[in-house]
Amino acid sequence: MDIGIVGYGCYIPVFRISVEEIARVWNTDADSIKKGLMIEEKSVPDVDEDTITISVEAGRNALLRAGIEPNKIGAIFIGSESHPYAVKPSGTVVAEALDLGRDLMAADFEFACKAGTAAIQCCYGLVKSGLIDYGLAIGADTSQGRPGDALEYTAAAGGAAFILGRDPLAILDSTLSYTSDTSDFWRREGQDYPSHGARFTGKPAYFKHVISATKNIMEKASLKPRDFNYAVFHMPNGKFPSAAAKTLGFTKEQMAPGFVVSRIGNCYSGSSPLGLSRVLDTAKPGEKILLTSYGSGAGSDSFIFTVTDKILERRDKAPLTDHYISRKRNIDYGTYVRLKGKLKE
Repeated sequence: MDIGIVGYGCYIPVFRISVEEIARVWNTDADSIKKGLMIEEKSVPDVDEDTITISVEAGRNALLRAGIEPNKIGAIFIGSESHPYAVKPSGTVVAEALDLGRDLMAADFEFACKAGTAAIQCCYGLVKSGLIDYGLAIGADTSQGRPGDALEYTAAAGGAAFILGRDPLAILDSTLSYTSDTSDFWRREGQDYPSHGARFTGKPAYFKHVISATKNIMEKASLKPRDFNYAVFHMPNGKFPSAAAKTLGFTKEQMAPGFVVSRIGNCYSGSSPLGLSRVLDTAKPGEKILLTSYGSGAGSDSFIFTVTDKILERRDKAPLTDHYISRKRNIDYGTYVRLKGKLKE
């Protein structure tokens, strides 16, 4: 039988801070930042929200759409670069909250912003091998940005969950990865904020990996950009995925449904998964989706999905992505600093 996504769900915190508000504090030109990054505002987690709570909410929505008993999940993998604990897995807490049972594989994944898509690949492999019936893959983050750094305008919070199994609403037709040792972005143990090597961030890092992985999977599948209805790329900002899409030959129309970054920012491990979640909210049976993630360090995972008629009966069993994007409360910079714990003793 076909294997792919049998259920999906997402969660995005309610708070937002605008580019104008951050620029006001640092006395910078908001208009030029908005134009350069193609971002209006970003999501901000509340004091009691983290990768675990986001994963629980997204996982619940995925279970609702899948329509399966939680104890049928045989593996849970959570990809994030902001796990609450350095030593203690997020996955065990989420599994307990979702009542997944004890006969369960569980692990936390890290690979910058592509840890969530790596989890999808692992769940797919376990299902395909017959070791498990269903696997739950989650990409979620409450990302960090040093005060005054360019990352502060984009580093956001949110995540998406996908249950992989048979009888899918979207068949996973093909997947592959492209990986190298390219140090464009890193955060050492114990550091509060990441560092980035600016000259490596663009061409040798993001563009090299996203474009290579996407070209490779299209060649493997003997498909062209025109064969896809939707394309989703990792969204560190609005400019990078737009440029990558143009280079590869994808149109703005193919990109638009999954282009969530302008309204919620860069949710790191949740970025491209949230784009995929929003595409699935509108996709029709028979349509094809291309997804390529990116994680600093560096690598990209590419996927090709074909939507099935199961999407029609499962889509409305849980809140859509736009529900979480649209319900928002704007906050000022002082509240943002308090919620993110940016004041250090």
